Amino acid sequence: MSEYDYIIVGAGSAGCVLANRLSKDASCKVLLIETGGSDRSIFIQMPTALSIPMSTKKYAWQFHTDPEPYLNNREMHCPRGKVLGGSSSINGMVYVRGHARDFDEWAQAGAKDWDYEHCLPYFKKAESWAFGGDEYRGDTGPLATNNGNNMQNPLYTAFIEAGKQAGYDFTADYNGRQQEGFGPMHMTVKNGVRWSTANAYLRPAMKRDNLTVMTHALVHKVLLENKRAIGVRVEQKGRVQDIIAKQEVILSAGSIGSPHILQLSGIGAPDVLNKAGIKVEHELPGVGENLQDHLEFYFQFKCKQPITLNSKLGLWDKFLIGARWIFTRKGLGATNHFESCGFIRSKAGVEWPDLQYHFLPAAMRYDGKVAFDGHGFQVHIGHNKPKSRGRVYVRSSNPHDHPSIQFNYLQEEVDREGFRDCVKLTREIINQPAFDEYRDGEIQPGEDVQTDEQIDEFVRSAVESAYHPSCSCRMGEDEGAVVDSQTNVHGIKGLRVVDSSIFPTIPNGNLNAPTIMVAERAADLILGRKTMLASGIEVGMDANWDQYQRPRQPTR
Repeated sequence: MSEYDYIIVGAGSAGCVLANRLSKDASCKVLLIETGGSDRSIFIQMPTALSIPMSTKKYAWQFHTDPEPYLNNREMHCPRGKVLGGSSSINGMVYVRGHARDFDEWAQAGAKDWDYEHCLPYFKKAESWAFGGDEYRGDTGPLATNNGNNMQNPLYTAFIEAGKQAGYDFTADYNGRQQEGFGPMHMTVKNGVRWSTANAYLRPAMKRDNLTVMTHALVHKVLLENKRAIGVRVEQKGRVQDIIAKQEVILSAGSIGSPHILQLSGIGAPDVLNKAGIKVEHELPGVGENLQDHLEFYFQFKCKQPITLNSKLGLWDKFLIGARWIFTRKGLGATNHFESCGFIRSKAGVEWPDLQYHFLPAAMRYDGKVAFDGHGFQVHIGHNKPKSRGRVYVRSSNPHDHPSIQFNYLQEEVDREGFRDCVKLTREIINQPAFDEYRDGEIQPGEDVQTDEQIDEFVRSAVESAYHPSCSCRMGEDEGAVVDSQTNVHGIKGLRVVDSSIFPTIPNGNLNAPTIMVAERAADLILGRKTMLASGIEVGMDANWDQYQRPRQPTR
């Protein structure tokens, strides 16, 4: 039977970070287990090809939800990374930390010492910001962050200018002092290559003799003995074996995988486990509950000028883009195309932004399909602080069976109100003078969609997941929490969960950056190091948030 000090399950955004940080101690033997295989594919490494790995069974778990009752019973696609780098190898490479108040909210929800002051140093530790470090940004970490192609297409700056004309602030760095406003968007790309956690953290660590990476291996369960995790049962190439952890087992399988493995191990709510035919080893009712995600839709417009990416979607143009990237790592192949963005509040009385924009100089779907013949542009818009909650439940004792997933999207009226605000506020922004020379009519939702009832029906039929499942193994100290503030599973020794599933609430932004931050801080907790603290850091807030929806009146 093989033995290691630490066994990490899942080589994703968190697992790769932990593998690097824990294996720095040459006396520690670390095993990293991943169900998928190598990330050495042009479709993963070339940023512009982001839609391909997400939809490929080889690189992603192709999960689907149960029929969502508030989305016309649609079964929603929920892909999760199944490759070295996990979801950081299949995602959109957007780098958003979330608002400072998101982490203060974690602390208020019972995650002790996970406020902004405790989290900021670990964001900084993780990154190398292209424009240098300061009190908010790091410049010596493994994770490269920048603005890609520096907004060469004029539509990017038109979007920012339209936001300013609509009365919102310009923010030069939404990951710095002030998130609220419009400005350049940041991505995890280095020298034209996707900078996943596999590239940033794992590949350098794989040179160490004390780190073993086991691929194409499915973890069946955590092995328990007297309320202690002693190892894992894993299947590789048809062979099932038990591997012993002398110190800890750490689940980093994500917000679908981690609760599923806990439940397969007999840790969870008795009614859920009994229904699946699994013996209850440890009652923990919060496992798989509190599931959250971001929804978004594409607000699409026709463009008067032939400057959009819609003209670059033919096979010959794709070949030229790919060839240039292969030889130079430059050009349109070196960006995710989300190069400008916005963060705004949906209404007066909302303290920090709850709506997020990704701007794209094309009218197309995530899967790369064009929306129509001609030129167009779009903004991805979503309400990012949902109140609706879902769950992940094991279906059977067979680890090959996918779990039952339901988010209950738009169950709460406040979430439906948020999407009505998305439609109304976006129309106002795009109709500012900055877009007059480009805007040529609305494609989607369509100008006939005006009333709240019409907007609600459009949203139910058109909204899509932003692929940010989280919070299903919530951190806290109450009876519904799964892990404590040290990331230990309540009631089980030697077992932790470290990934986006332990977020108490979902932040306002994409989840890759906060997941990496959580893993950086968890590594210090595991190793018994004193956690870092950034005290007295100023956070840019609208002083009149309780009275006004935006800082200024529109210029038109």
